[in-house]
Formats: sequence, structure tokens, C-alpha cells
Amino acid sequence: MTTMTEASVREFKMPDVGEGLTEAEILKWYVQPGDTVTDGQVVCEVETAKAAVELPIPYDGVVRALHFPEGTTVDVGTAIIAVDVAGGAAPPVTEQPEAQPAQPAEEEPKAQGRQPVLVGYGVSTSSTKRRPRKGPEVTVPAPAQAIQAELNGHAPVIDKARPLAKPPVRKLAKDLGVDLDTVTPSGPDGIITREDVHAAATPKAAEPVATAAPAATAPVTPAPVASYDGARETRIPVKGVRKATAAAMVGSAFTAPHVTEFVTVDVTRTMKLVEELKQDKEMQGLRVNPLLLVAKALLVAIKRNPEINASWDEANQEIVQKHYVNLGIAAATPRGLIVPNIKDAHDKTLPQLAAALGELVSTAREGKTSPAAMQGGTVTITNVGVFGVDTGTPILNPGESAILAIGAIKLQPWVHKGKVKPRQVTTLALSFDHRLVDGELGSKVLADLAAILEQPKRLITWA
Repeated sequence: MTTMTEASVREFKMPDVGEGLTEAEILKWYVQPGDTVTDGQVVCEVETAKAAVELPIPYDGVVRALHFPEGTTVDVGTAIIAVDVAGGAAPPVTEQPEAQPAQPAEEEPKAQGRQPVLVGYGVSTSSTKRRPRKGPEVTVPAPAQAIQAELNGHAPVIDKARPLAKPPVRKLAKDLGVDLDTVTPSGPDGIITREDVHAAATPKAAEPVATAAPAATAPVTPAPVASYDGARETRIPVKGVRKATAAAMVGSAFTAPHVTEFVTVDVTRTMKLVEELKQDKEMQGLRVNPLLLVAKALLVAIKRNPEINASWDEANQEIVQKHYVNLGIAAATPRGLIVPNIKDAHDKTLPQLAAALGELVSTAREGKTSPAAMQGGTVTITNVGVFGVDTGTPILNPGESAILAIGAIKLQPWVHKGKVKPRQVTTLALSFDHRLVDGELGSKVLADLAAILEQPKRLITWA
């Protein structure tokens, strides 16, 4: 997304890199004013509500200004960097005759050569159009000089329509009833700080006392301003993946009526099969663990009970049954919880499923999961057993009908063939959306899953 501010300077706007996201945080700049950039060169890394994404610049030129510092959350469509394309790929500018009336919106120049690709997305032809000019004049004398001075590095270009402030500061201003447009910023690059908000709130609290003078009532005491002990408390801004996860979980918990069922199962035979598969030449170099067989068992249970693989369409009042399984795997990352999914997992052989699981986990740990990899899931698995936890009541991933939690596998006394013996046992928990999954269906899926893990030969007989 680009826009022209003068003949040789182009503004690169924050694009929507995640299917309808409205903002992104600038994590790191890879260029500085004065640096030369080329078409496709990554200029910064941003974090959306779904993933960290590197942004390439779509043309050649010299960086004139970075409009926002690192750590700033910027709305989609806001210019973040200015590049002088003079002598590079700058399109020719044709002046309009004075006698002609105002022209309608002009089309963006067509991009030539290689198109930059964001992580997880291809680039389609831009359909963005310019806003129509207000009149026949194509130059603006005084404001243009001010813009030129800012682009030359004398001052940062800041969108005055929206004051710069981090999300926690905006929340504080909202709580205290402070209009950020009236606050004088004292932070670097014109960013409003907590102290600025508190300072603006103090005179506003005193106004009711002055107006209440005519009445002989008790003096009005201003509401105390919240104070925090920085030595004993750490306040972490809620943003990026954490912010998206919080919103999704709240939306899911208060939209879909959750039901969770539990079953404790002897998985000794499954664990023996895991060890045997590790020695199989067809599985060499692949990640073989209990999660792999649980995932395969869940896919078989879904095949036997396909109605559980569905979603609820509130707008059309329909249940949408999916004839494919995009299997989500909940993964803890340094940026928070994400749920990438394996596309068309139902069609994969065991070696293919193992390879897909290994790639999914390694990509998530490296923080390189693309937004596309987290879209379109149908059913999810969360493995809380890796933390030594017996079980849990997982919350549905939005848009899905079921989520399976795997507990820790432990040696426990178990009645086996009429005798109490130490066996490897785990507890499974299946949460489902009770709007479209009734108790019978949910119980059948969980019972089938337990039966397969108790007798893994059913992976063959039931598949």
C-alpha cells in the first residue's frame, strides 16, 4: 500500500497482513533514513494479532523518514515509511492544464517486475485508487514545504488525526475520561505517556469542586488517581498474539455453550506402538511420539462420527458440516498461544502426518508461523500433559466444534486381565459446542478415541 506525497516521494502504508486485522505493532526497523532500499527488501518486522510478519518495500529508492518508532501500534492504512524514488522506479508526473476541471480518481501505477510477498500471503494486483483532487491546482505552496521539511528528517511525519499512545496509555486515558487530543505529549517522537495523562486528568478532577461552590454541601473530593508500585509490580501491555488470544477466548467462552467430558484410558499398548514405530524404517527422521497416534486416533474417530466436524453459522442459522479436517495443534510460543493447523489432515498417511506435525511444531517454536497456517481449523488438540497436568477443560478455538486435551501419561495401578498391575494411563478431555454437538455424539467420539488408544490395532480395523 503506497501513496504519493510529492513527485519523487512515496509513502508505504501499513498493509493488512492477516485477513481483516486493523492494526499491527512495529517490532523492529531494518533501515534508517538515508539508507538505500530495493524492490522486495524487508524494511521492518511487525506483529499482528496472529503472527510476526516481515514487510518488504515494493520499490527502489532512498529512505527519507520513518514515521513511527519501534514498539508503536499503527492502524492499517497509515503511512509508516517515506521513500524517495527519484532516479529509481518513480512514475512520471504529468501536469494537468489549468483549463481542465478537477479530474476523477487516478489509478495507481501498475507494479512492474517481481511483486513482494508477505509471510503466508501472495500479492494480488492492487485495486487501490487515489482520492479525487479538490480542484485544478496540483501544487500546495506552504504545506508542501512543511511536508518536505519533515521528509528531509527535520521532524517525524505523524498523523495528527490520531494521537500517538500505547494501548495501556489509551486505556488509562479512557478510564480517567481524558481526551488524548487535548493532551500535550512529552514522550519521544510525540508519544503520550502515563504522566501526560495523569497531568491532564488533574485539572479536570478539580472542575466539579469549583462549580459546586454555590451549594452548602460537603466538599467534593476528587477521585484518587490510580498509582502503581513499579518496584513490586510489572505491567505488561496486552497486544499482538496475547490480545488476539484473549479476545478469541472470551468470545468463544461466552458464545458457544461448552460441555466437557472426560475418560481415563490405559494407553500401554499405544506407548509400545510408539516405541516400535521409532524403529520402523518408514518413520526414520520423523517425529514419533504419543501425540502423533492421538492425532491419528482422533481423525479415525471423526471419520466414524463426521457430524462433530462442523461449525455454527449464527448469521444464517445453519450448521456447516466440514468434509475435510484441518487439525489444529495448540502451541505455546514466546509470543503466546497460537493454534496452527495441518490442512487436510484426514488425507495424510501416518508418515505424512508425522512430517506435518514436526514442521508445524518447529515453525511455531521459531516464531515463523504464518497467518494463513492459523486459518480454517476445524478441530484442535491441546497437549497439557507435557506440563505434567492430568487434564483440563479446554476452551474451543473460535469457529470450531470440538477440542481435545491430552493429559500426562503416568504409571498407575490398573486392573488388567483381572489383576492389578502398573499400566500407563492418561485422561482425555473433550470440550464441544453443545449447540451442534449433543451429549450422545460427543460421548461416541470420546469413547471411540479411548478405544483406539487402548487397542491401537483399531487404527487399521476402523480406518
